[in-house]
Amino acid sequence: VQLQAFGGGLVQAGGSLRLSCAASGRTFSRYARGWFRQAPGKEREFVAAISWSGTSTLYADSAKGRFTISRDNAKNMVYLQMASLKPEDTAVYYCAAGPSHGSTWKGYDYWGQGTQVTVSS
Repeated sequence: VQLQAFGGGLVQAGGSLRLSCAASGRTFSRYARGWFRQAPGKEREFVAAISWSGTSTLYADSAKGRFTISRDNAKNMVYLQMASLKPEDTAVYYCAAGPSHGSTWKGYDYWGQGTQVTVSS
C-alpha cells in the first residue's frame, strides 16, 4: 500500500502548481483523501480534504479561494490545484487517505512521502 505525492517544485509568488497523489497496492475509492503540509520548524497542518465520493470538500482558511482539491477514483488519484501561491505556502506537502475527510492528521491511516513546494518572493 503506497501513496506517492508529486508535482512540487519552485515557483514564484503568485504562480500556480498542481500536486498529484497516486495510490497503489489497494483501491482508495472508498477512502477520504487529504493534503497536509509541514514547513521547517512547524507542525504538520491541514490543507484540504475530499470525501470518498468527491461531493464534499474541506479547506483550511489559508487555502480557501486559492486551492482546489479533486479526485479521480477511476485512476486512484487525488489532486491539489494551487493558485496565487505565497511564500508562506512553502512546505513539504503530504497526501493521506482515511475513513473520513477531516482536518486532523490522526484521522488518516495512510500517508505518502511528501513533495516539496517552494514559493519565492
